[in-house]
Amino acid sequence: MVRLKEHYEKVVRPKLKEEFGIGNPHDIPRLEKIVLNVGMGQAIQNPKALEAAQEELRRITGQHAVITTAKKAISNFKLRSGMRIGCRVTLRRDMMWEFLDRLISIAIPRIRDFRGLPTKSFDGRGSYTIGVREQVVFPEVDYDKIEQIHGMNISFITTTDKDDQAFALLRELGMPFRLSTQQAGLPEKQTEED
Repeated sequence: MVRLKEHYEKVVRPKLKEEFGIGNPHDIPRLEKIVLNVGMGQAIQNPKALEAAQEELRRITGQHAVITTAKKAISNFKLRSGMRIGCRVTLRRDMMWEFLDRLISIAIPRIRDFRGLPTKSFDGRGSYTIGVREQVVFPEVDYDKIEQIHGMNISFITTTDKDDQAFALLRELGMPFRLSTQQAGLPEKQTEED
């Protein structure tokens, strides 16, 4: 069994059940899928960049990346409907748990000037998305073979529609969220009236 999945089953589920007073075991929040998305506006002029990004996503996730196409034509961007403009991977089950474990323990600590993940990136329906500016934070990407530096969005889709439950789930799984001064136990900044 995958290490993080085992941690979820043995530690996180009982803790969430107790914290939110959930009676039905099927209502306990769980991670449903993780979606990695790379948007490449340069793919219009340089199709090789899109192929390189697709290969990098395959290396990072261990799963084939799907090409995404433009839904609408936008003349200012020289974009026609159906043009290839990005790629994405959807991870579920064991592949998802293995990727999350590598992301938390290896990739996120390699982000330059990292001070914690923002807590305001929840969408109001229990999903959380972070943006990674450079793909080189993943050790699977060889820096010398990079076509160009690009970022990606990583979305965590949970089974709950409540942001507080999704936050508690991701926090218990080990996501390094940025703490506010109140949560960290630091004194509030003094105002001039004090």
